[in-house]
Amino acid sequence: MTLGLKLDRIDLKILAQLQHSGRMTNVELADAVGLSPSPCLTRVKRLEKADFITGYSAQINLNKLGEMLTVFTEVTLTEHRSGDFSRFETKIRKMDEIVECHLVSGGYDYLLKFVTRGVSHYQSIIEGMLEGDYGIEKYFSYVVIKSPFIKHHYPIQKLFGEQR
Repeated sequence: MTLGLKLDRIDLKILAQLQHSGRMTNVELADAVGLSPSPCLTRVKRLEKADFITGYSAQINLNKLGEMLTVFTEVTLTEHRSGDFSRFETKIRKMDEIVECHLVSGGYDYLLKFVTRGVSHYQSIIEGMLEGDYGIEKYFSYVVIKSPFIKHHYPIQKLFGEQR
């Protein structure tokens, strides 16, 4: 990331627009943020180069593909040395079913989000982790029954816009 790059309100508008619709044309984006197309494209390229925009992707409706299960899991490690955290993170990074990993403060060490085919699939993954060299002392699982909404965007302008 480029150090010292200052974002203005138009840059924030560009980021907000693109996270809602990454497939919009440059002309549509320019119109939405109040620029002409050429300076808008220049700003987008600058934001990409500075790693404010790290990629573009499609949001997939997994429920259309078939049954799936989302499980949030609290994990406490047996030991708490730097190497223990690194080993755990390296091992779980390779597991496709773990789609989020958060090191947290409080009563446990990590909050993981699993997406699996079902309970038995999840259980086999956890059993493999417990039998492997992951350093897990204990874990607690929370099966998601329903997700009333999932936001795939951040309130960029509310978080960062008013201070600029």
